Amino acid sequence: MSKEKVYFYYTNDLHSNFEQWSRVTACLKEKQGLRKENKEAFFTMDIGDHVDRSHPITEASNGLANVALLNEAGYDIVTLGNNEGITLSHQELYRLYDKANFQVVCSNLFSRDALTPFWLKRMHTFTTESGIRIGFLGLTAPFNAFYELLDWHVENEFDIIEQYIEELKSGSDMIVLLSHLGISVDQEIARRYPDIDVIIGGHTHHLLEAGEVVNDTLITAAGKHCYYMGEVEIIWDHQRKKIVSKEAAAINLRDSVKDLETEEHLQQLLNQANHYLDQVVTSVEEPLEVKWFAETPIIHSLTKVLKKWTNADIAMLNAGVLLDSLPAGAITKGDIHRICPHPINPVLVDLKGDQIIETVRAARAPAFTELKLKGFGFRGEILGEMIFSGIQVETAFHRNGEIYVKQVYTEDGYPINPDKVYYVATADTFTFGHLLPEIARSAKKQYFVPEFLRDLLAYAVKQY
Repeated sequence: MSKEKVYFYYTNDLHSNFEQWSRVTACLKEKQGLRKENKEAFFTMDIGDHVDRSHPITEASNGLANVALLNEAGYDIVTLGNNEGITLSHQELYRLYDKANFQVVCSNLFSRDALTPFWLKRMHTFTTESGIRIGFLGLTAPFNAFYELLDWHVENEFDIIEQYIEELKSGSDMIVLLSHLGISVDQEIARRYPDIDVIIGGHTHHLLEAGEVVNDTLITAAGKHCYYMGEVEIIWDHQRKKIVSKEAAAINLRDSVKDLETEEHLQQLLNQANHYLDQVVTSVEEPLEVKWFAETPIIHSLTKVLKKWTNADIAMLNAGVLLDSLPAGAITKGDIHRICPHPINPVLVDLKGDQIIETVRAARAPAFTELKLKGFGFRGEILGEMIFSGIQVETAFHRNGEIYVKQVYTEDGYPINPDKVYYVATADTFTFGHLLPEIARSAKKQYFVPEFLRDLLAYAVKQY
């Protein structure tokens, strides 16, 4: 035969949304079975952020359950997302893929100590039965403010491509990039490096239902949470020794059938997770009430603990970071995780007094408190009211009835000094994007890893 089809099946940004996973595996079984029956080459891959510690199964297993599920589904190759990279400790990531039955390619992730995990590859080449050589690169987003605190470093993606592209060209017939970098970076890579034939993307949760061609490079991605799964069909001409066709499709899995074996395995994993999460942290005599638009004792305590733990002058946390109240009695690890599931780290930023006043005003506005935020680590419903420790906020009402911030005082009653620099502790969520611009623009940010806010919450509930 002069022409041959090669298929790629992929997932990206599952974020441990295991409700969908049995639909993914059912679709994969069908597609993989069809390809085997037709004696066609196929490869199954994941583009990162499969792991998300907001789910009890991932939290209890430190991501090892995710790897077991990928093994079971017959994956051939994966790259890392930032959720694998920066929500686990150095040792947890170092051991994450020890039992993987697939290749792990992340070309720009480096350990800052002397030891590199045995599973970490810079590139990998698969050869089909007919002799087609497919070279893979994997790249992840360079969140070095976090990675370096965890003793990892992520190199610039363009420097890495420059380093490996010639070797890949000489040793393979086609080049595939597994990119957890986001759509705009993928497009720029396609513009700069036409030798890359296919870019399979993720990170920015974009859905390209039929792919996108930039500079003859096919770019594709399948959204988030595996409501879609990606399929790429390549036609290779053996006589001309080149690709003659590239097509991408996103397969809608929202209402597709589930694989019963996977459902049973997920239930077993959940039972194991619950066994771990049922460990009692403490016991309380009174219920711990959570309200998103009021300061309750539990959010007050958590904000106070954050201030003390980071040695800050001021701490601020949005009440929506706690999702539910807790009844009186025993409080377990599972309860703490359930009401604070976010992969959010504490952060300490330097702000001048006038910037703090501006931040307090922004955080008190309905546009902030009522925002239904998606992303930036936040896994809740609504941001809610900002709660403060270390300052007092005086408010008043305009004639039209709207509330406004009149003055901000220190704990001991003095007006905050607009020119003085204060250490402000908060959730790392607010260092990204434009939610609270003064915090995002702060030149000095100290992130605390691998601790999450829920680690401080466990300490806060023990104060009762």
